[in-house]
Amino acid sequence: MKRFECGTLVPGCEWHTRAEDEAEVVRRAVEHMRGTHGEEVIRPTMVEHIKERILDDQQAAAANQD
Repeated sequence: MKRFECGTLVPGCEWHTRAEDEAEVVRRAVEHMRGTHGEEVIRPTMVEHIKERILDDQQAAAANQD
């Protein structure tokens, strides 16, 4: 499973999502950015920022223990 936590990109946002593959996580994150944060245009750099912050569940668990 892959996981994205919006707060790693938008400080203070507690939204997160999990999916089997990165493409689905990105799709959900883009939808969230549009609906919640009012982003009308999602530029390729935004997609790259999202991808950089996607973790495997095991990585996410380890990061939360730090």
